[in-house]
Amino acid sequence: MAKEIQQLDRVVIRFAGDSGDGMQLTGDRFTSETAQLGNDISTLPNFPAEIRAPAGTLPGVSSFQVHFADFDILTPGDAPNVLVAMNPAALKANIDDLPRGATIIVNTDEFTKRNLVKVGYAVSPLDDGSLDAYSVHPVGLTSMTVGALSEHPVSKKDAERAKNMFALGLLSWLYSRPHGSTLEFLRKKFAARPELVAANIAAFEAGWSFGETTEGFAVRYEVKPAKMKPGNYRNITGNTALALGLVAAGVRAKLPVVLGAYPITPASDILHELSKHKKFGVTTIQAEDEIAAVGIALGASYGGALGVTSTSGPGVALKSETISLGVALELPLVIVDVQRAGPSTGLPTKTEQADLNMALHGRHGEAPVAVIAPRSPSDCFFAAIEACRIAITYRTPVLLLSDGYIANGSEPWLLPEVDDLPDLQVTFATEPNAEGGKFLPYLRDPETMARPWAVPGTPGLEHRIGGLEKADKTGDISYDPANHDFMVRTRAARIEGIPVPDIEIEDPSGEARVLVLGWGSTYGPIGAASRALRQSGHKIAQAHLRHLNPLPANLGAVLRSYDRVVVPEMNLGQLAQLLRGRYLVDVIPYNQVRGLPFTSSELATMLEEVVKNV
Repeated sequence: MAKEIQQLDRVVIRFAGDSGDGMQLTGDRFTSETAQLGNDISTLPNFPAEIRAPAGTLPGVSSFQVHFADFDILTPGDAPNVLVAMNPAALKANIDDLPRGATIIVNTDEFTKRNLVKVGYAVSPLDDGSLDAYSVHPVGLTSMTVGALSEHPVSKKDAERAKNMFALGLLSWLYSRPHGSTLEFLRKKFAARPELVAANIAAFEAGWSFGETTEGFAVRYEVKPAKMKPGNYRNITGNTALALGLVAAGVRAKLPVVLGAYPITPASDILHELSKHKKFGVTTIQAEDEIAAVGIALGASYGGALGVTSTSGPGVALKSETISLGVALELPLVIVDVQRAGPSTGLPTKTEQADLNMALHGRHGEAPVAVIAPRSPSDCFFAAIEACRIAITYRTPVLLLSDGYIANGSEPWLLPEVDDLPDLQVTFATEPNAEGGKFLPYLRDPETMARPWAVPGTPGLEHRIGGLEKADKTGDISYDPANHDFMVRTRAARIEGIPVPDIEIEDPSGEARVLVLGWGSTYGPIGAASRALRQSGHKIAQAHLRHLNPLPANLGAVLRSYDRVVVPEMNLGQLAQLLRGRYLVDVIPYNQVRGLPFTSSELATMLEEVVKNV
């Protein structure tokens, strides 16, 4: 007998278990199935920094949250409607995030006395009534998987490892997900071991069948596709989108892209992705350290390529001297900083926005660079192209500030038409530019203030490079005080003169007296919170900064036009401090540094108080 199907408009599911339980893979596959169906999606992977923390402990819990809906969504969701807990640690680490009435699917096989003691449970929460406020479904995921694979030629260990596929099959059935892509994925992933292909597919199908036949799940759910702009979509993470943006920029500039990188969480995926695109003229070099990596990138730019380096905060600190050299040489250089929680090693797998001050000021001397920040995973593609455009056009290092939240998170991406991307083609210097057949390497373009880009070996264009101060126009070494003052001010004016779009305000009523201003990955939570407040009858305006240096020309006037300006940041108020100092506007900072993104509900609560008391 077919089970009832209920329609839902949105669902938030969190898969949680040990680092070795395959929760990231499970969540990724469920997300791919959901993207195939056409729902809008936002995801939040969350995993420990240790390669393998002690099994069954709280520090070892790994989770993957996916929010999908039949309408446009902006965040991975504040609280899960469904928690899949593979062991007691996963339950304890996540239970406080669940609202009353949430569904909990528990792997009862792991609720042994030993595992309970590891996380401080004297009595199993499945027996003490502490979960009475939730809809709990106890399922022996491990034992049922092993039973389903009893006739397959795999070891008991391999059979137990397939329990995540059993869970995925159950959830795919429960939420009516298409699963052909998952079966094809398993065939490719384990192609070298046909017995594992068969075992994992059997585990998935066993989970699906369990949902279909058990009395524990009387209802299936369905979330219809979202109404989205027509076109071709793919689900994409921020790191992958950023890497593809760099590839696209190289193609549109007709330049080879050279990435010098040293592996570092959470930026390593950029190196991995770019290494797949040699056919588009991309060269990736895994350097011995962060300093060598940025040296490779700057050297590539000197040689006429688009030099890029990717890293996180600790790496930017090590690269700072070479970035300063890039400022002095006035060459294109793109530095991708996928921010993580600091200081020092900090929380390597957690997110933060605390590198803004370092991006703006973290070099010796007066060494200004352009700084931009993407707002979402798919926006990383376009932000990467913009960073390359500025670097190439204005001959400057550009710091691109992503963060762990958008780097690892994913969402649907509408594939752009190539012809709609900006033309970044470069005009290199090919002949002398001064009387007498001389070449002046610092004779600037009157519009962009950029110096000529001369590829080494071009006849007649020999010129001096290095970190010592350059004489205006000739580039000769100069210790003249007046010349140094002129060059410092000229480099600063070149950055300040980069034209960037005016900041746009979203205020449907046109009557808001409070503006909430964000940058980077706060875009989603701010947008969701503002949407919720407007639905409650409050009037609030929102705006978001992509360009952080230089800032939009109209920003000062916009800030002064509101009675209150609130700036939420995942730091201790770095943008707020900058705005106060530059525009003398008493902005209200709202800050947290928990290694996690804001929830829209906490922002909505805070903003409602500001609106009421304006």
